[in-house]
Amino acid sequence: MSDFLLEAVHITKTFGEFAANDDVTLRLKPGEIHALLGENGAGKSTLVKMMYGALQPSDGELRWRGKPVRIANPAAARALGVGMVFQHFSLFEALTVAENVALALPDATDMAALATRIEQVSRGYGLPLQPHALVADLSVGQRQRIEIVRCLLQEPSLLIMDEPTAVLTPQEADQLFVTLRRLAAEGCAILYISHRLEEVKALCQAATVLRRGKVVAVVDPRRETAASLARHMVGVDVADVSTRMVQALGEAILTLDHVSLPADGPFGTALRDVSLEVAGGEIVAIAGVAGNGQSELFDAVSGERLEGVGGSITIAGHGCAARGIKARRALGAAFVPEERLGHGAVPDFPLSHNVILTRFAVDDGMVQRGLVNLGLAGDVAGRVAGAFDVRTAHSDPEARSLSGGNLQKFVIGRELDRRPRLLVVNQPTWGVDAGAAAVIRQALIDLARSGSAVLVISQDLDEIFAIADRIAVISRGELSDSRPTGDLDREAIGLLMAGAHERGASERAAS
Repeated sequence: MSDFLLEAVHITKTFGEFAANDDVTLRLKPGEIHALLGENGAGKSTLVKMMYGALQPSDGELRWRGKPVRIANPAAARALGVGMVFQHFSLFEALTVAENVALALPDATDMAALATRIEQVSRGYGLPLQPHALVADLSVGQRQRIEIVRCLLQEPSLLIMDEPTAVLTPQEADQLFVTLRRLAAEGCAILYISHRLEEVKALCQAATVLRRGKVVAVVDPRRETAASLARHMVGVDVADVSTRMVQALGEAILTLDHVSLPADGPFGTALRDVSLEVAGGEIVAIAGVAGNGQSELFDAVSGERLEGVGGSITIAGHGCAARGIKARRALGAAFVPEERLGHGAVPDFPLSHNVILTRFAVDDGMVQRGLVNLGLAGDVAGRVAGAFDVRTAHSDPEARSLSGGNLQKFVIGRELDRRPRLLVVNQPTWGVDAGAAAVIRQALIDLARSGSAVLVISQDLDEIFAIADRIAVISRGELSDSRPTGDLDREAIGLLMAGAHERGASERAAS
């Protein structure tokens, strides 16, 4: 018997002339939590998809307990004992939580028993789920919980996790780490992909680093610093985000005055009496636990939902509560949604066509008299790719062909390229590497420094403290008063996340 559970030996995977993986070797031991690190487009997702049977190697072999094995498809991987939590969710929105879980468990015929098991396991791991909730009504954070719990119910020998904490709160992430350490102690191998290097240092015993498809280092992350791990990944030192120059703020560009919005479905969160101002020259951040009204707030501000909106929304001095997203873009607003693939970009469209989708309403020559300037769209796509280091296999690829982090850089870069007066961005650095996160955060700071207003909705407290001038917290659809970043710490924000600012909070605490 081999000392290793799974070995990827001299693996190469090519797409045409592009080598996503080039002679990669990685070995996983039972009971080991092993990190797979690399910047966006380094080949991490391609490698793990071969381990999970979603892709086949062009060269090299996989070995399971010392014996060569061909993992023909994900069902074969699960039968072998490999489970995977994907960065992009593999869920059917029209089905319930229990129905989605049942699809991965071929012996799940008793749905009532499965629902009970989901409730018990999810609550035991600190990731509570309602088995009968429709996935379409759930937040991104809640959908991530389904992916994690679905894998845990399969009792895998190897668990592959691709950015599992990207949409979890710090408390949820801590509970997940307890679960992972317990699984490892029971002999389960865990391959852990994350751009959060401090959690890699705290959780993992080994790390393999990829850069442009090749293995460049195998290290013990406990003996590294976050800076040295980032240097292995990128090849150079990652620049710190520069502090912003103190300047006088401009006029309010976004004003929300007692805005309300009914819940979108039985499991949504209604906005209640939300008021906020964002002035030119500042970044205001909205913190909160997933599923507390962030998506509804974005929908209200962007104009994606108009029916049922109460109160007033003003952009650049114009009342917009009844105006759609096209009219708001024409006023100089730009929007980056939380879900990049399918919401921020059309998967089957090339990048140039995805540029057109958010520029046709803007008077910049992209669309004139009904005619689309495809050359200009291609130029913009190329400019964004160059400015934000978007890694692609060829010029103007389909959006779905990009890694998650590269697509995030493109979607944000596409909106920043317009130099909007107002930018509203939901989870700006979800799933991107340290280098890319620094680029995005610096770009947001630079935009605000130029006089634009920036509203950031984020669950990453490190990010919020790094870039925000003021912070407000959303809980159960209610928004706290915003306060200067220097007046808050993590404990204070944690209390607000728990609803300390909500109407009726004192009554709930007393009961």
